[in-house]
Amino acid sequence: MVTTKTIGVLALQGDFLEHQQILTHLGAIVKEVRLPEDLENIDGIIFPGGESTTMANLLDVFSLRKPLIEKIKRGLPVWGTCAGMILLAKKLVQNRPQPLGLMDIVVDRNAFGRQIDSFTIPLEIKQMGDKPLHATFIRAPLIKTIGDNVTILAKLSDGTIVAAQQENMLVTAFHPELTHDTRLHKYFLSMI
Repeated sequence: MVTTKTIGVLALQGDFLEHQQILTHLGAIVKEVRLPEDLENIDGIIFPGGESTTMANLLDVFSLRKPLIEKIKRGLPVWGTCAGMILLAKKLVQNRPQPLGLMDIVVDRNAFGRQIDSFTIPLEIKQMGDKPLHATFIRAPLIKTIGDNVTILAKLSDGTIVAAQQENMLVTAFHPELTHDTRLHKYFLSMI
């Protein structure tokens, strides 16, 4: 896949480098986003996995919260993986961190347990074709409830929602950047 799209990757904390490597491999121009001016001239943005409380605090420290909310509300495509999903949520089960309040989902942080409880499973996502995606869950959140305008993309066998989309916003509870499967990155690029 060759693209000339410029994708911002929120590079405050977390596994932003892994996303950058996949996007570069797919032909995208990658721009690290750390300050409001870094949001200029990007076609989409990825919020990587990491530590959601730290990331939310750094959004405020670097004055990124308001410009991100404005750009995403105006239609900038965004994909949040793990902690990125927490940041995009309308509401969290827990009382912190303060999410951006953009996607009509309620998220439960660290819903699968601690680091030692991490796991990888094959996950079927219709939009990715017939071959299951290997989904890696690390201190992963889950989606407790969704709004009427949110499309569920993937569930675990027990019905737990782990991937969803609402218009220009895509979220996954797992880390596709930690595998060699680029289908979700291609899907995100196709949203732009």
